[in-house]
Amino acid sequence: MKSQISLLLENVKRTNPLIHHITNYVTANDCANIVLAIGGSPVMADDFDEVEEMVSVASALVINIGTLNSRTIDSMILAGKKANALNIPVILDPVGVKATKLRTHTVNKLLDEVKFSIIRGNMSEIKAIAGLESNIKGVDSNDTVNGSEDIAKTLALDLKCVIAITGAKDIISNGRKTTIIENGHPLLSKITGTGCMSTSLIGTFSSVTNDYYLASIAGILSMGIAGEMAYDSLDKKDALGTFRVSIIDSISALTSKDILEKSNLEEKYC
Repeated sequence: MKSQISLLLENVKRTNPLIHHITNYVTANDCANIVLAIGGSPVMADDFDEVEEMVSVASALVINIGTLNSRTIDSMILAGKKANALNIPVILDPVGVKATKLRTHTVNKLLDEVKFSIIRGNMSEIKAIAGLESNIKGVDSNDTVNGSEDIAKTLALDLKCVIAITGAKDIISNGRKTTIIENGHPLLSKITGTGCMSTSLIGTFSSVTNDYYLASIAGILSMGIAGEMAYDSLDKKDALGTFRVSIIDSISALTSKDILEKSNLEEKYC
């Protein structure tokens, strides 16, 4: 698997895929920069009158509901349907799905009208989509990882897509296979947008393969390794601001050798 992920990284850098985002304005800049750093080309277009045209020339579509509003909901659905028609992978980041009625309704509507290739969220968000009790504080998760492998597997089978749960341990499942990743650093949870950036990385990797399970692993693994590299690069005087910039630097510097030597993952057959 590590060698396959290394090849995906090389393919991204070689092909410079266009990744269309309809995302939130809190992390849009970070998501754009992380795509550039890994080797892709981001575009953040969300107007209803251009999303179909834009997604038609993209290699993947990332939908993120972090700063949801009524104007972009219609754009998300329109772009998602167009991507489906063109067999372009669509990735959903259901930020704070259970925090408000609008978010819950929107995600349900998106799931009804758009076929998603991958859904990436924290434990609380994935539990909410699965119809389980969850403990969401705003857009943050207070849930533990207990039972996360079973939840990911069951939801992946139900929705016929890859489910990726990020946290202290990352869980990725397509319903038949599940991978557990234990890369990363606790400081990643102290920076806003690292989850959103992980979703953008997943979208970028999904643009160069039809194996969306592998693409999900590649995106989350890359962020985890970059978090470790970023922390290792800090001086004693450095703090969260420097760490944030170092994440992007580390993604930009990430090599196939890093993937092969630093990956800490385990795959299980369901």
